[in-house]
Amino acid sequence: MLSKEIETALNEQLVIEAKSSHSYLAWASWAENAGYPGIAKFMYAHSDEERQHMLKLLHYINERGGKAVVPALDKPEVTFNTITELFNRLLEHERSVTANINEVVGLCLSNRDYSTHNFMQWYVAEQLEEEALATDLLDRLNLIGNDKSGMYMFDRDIMTMRGA
Repeated sequence: MLSKEIETALNEQLVIEAKSSHSYLAWASWAENAGYPGIAKFMYAHSDEERQHMLKLLHYINERGGKAVVPALDKPEVTFNTITELFNRLLEHERSVTANINEVVGLCLSNRDYSTHNFMQWYVAEQLEEEALATDLLDRLNLIGNDKSGMYMFDRDIMTMRGA
């Protein structure tokens, strides 16, 4: 049985995962409208992935005797001047998600909820991958700079990356 404190923290993380899915969906639409089908495909796939992260939390909360709450979501930010700005926002977002997950993990340890701590380790590992991927993509974009042929190749290559 989940403590109320852990249940609340997990529901807050559920909101974060839902917002992530919602944001990536909006960012995908922005990229599609800006003429970047590869980046759009990448973002659509990440939106789906984040929804799965949310569902994993939802099921866990309910299975452990808590009550998962499906949140209402605000309209996400969708104004970007460049693809690099979009991916900077993506990295900033993933770092924020990591910080929140670490807070939940710390709470699990302080409450001696080792089952939830174990469950949350999947999210810890996932965030390591997400931040590494975002950093790698930003490094590539910084190498490209404003080169249009480089951006074309980046957009084409991202279609084959994990998450696309």
